[in-house]
Amino acid sequence: MGEREPYLSDLSDGRWALIEPVIAAWKQRHPSVSGHQGRYAMREIVNAILYQARTGCQWRYLPHDLPPHTAVYYYFAAWRDDGTDQTIHDLLRCQVRERAGRREDPSAVVLDTQTVHASINAPASTTGLDAGKKSRGRKRGIASDVLGLVIAVVVTAASVHDNAIGIALLDKVAIDNPSVTRAWVDAGFKNAVT
Repeated sequence: MGEREPYLSDLSDGRWALIEPVIAAWKQRHPSVSGHQGRYAMREIVNAILYQARTGCQWRYLPHDLPPHTAVYYYFAAWRDDGTDQTIHDLLRCQVRERAGRREDPSAVVLDTQTVHASINAPASTTGLDAGKKSRGRKRGIASDVLGLVIAVVVTAASVHDNAIGIALLDKVAIDNPSVTRAWVDAGFKNAVT
């Protein structure tokens, strides 16, 4: 593939340099069964994933000058399923924290939830009614550090109480971030989380 016009979502050289070692190590551990190195540059695969994430287009609607949607989705799904995406997220979060003069690992988190409307096509088993907000959909719970960087996420039916979401968030935080010793919550979480 020749040179193409860049998209606003493309990685800069500096940003690619931050994540390229993780991607290269993954590629080394997952050689092609046919022995070839792959038809598409990993940076272009990542650029295509970022394009889809930024624009929200369906995979099949990726522009023709990016790798085919089948190849892009293959890597997206593989990295999602084996935790490579989380490894990259954690690496970048640690670097942002250090640049802000913080320790690499957080010692405190802030928990909050938000009810969001779900598509009418969403399965009924994954949606519910948030009685307090009188809103049907899903509820997302987020644990962030004091800089606002995401530490953990939980998505449930909107009918799930904030306490249950808070406990699930704290469980996820404790597994991946043992350095966290304090959590701030609002009154919606009652006493079960605090």
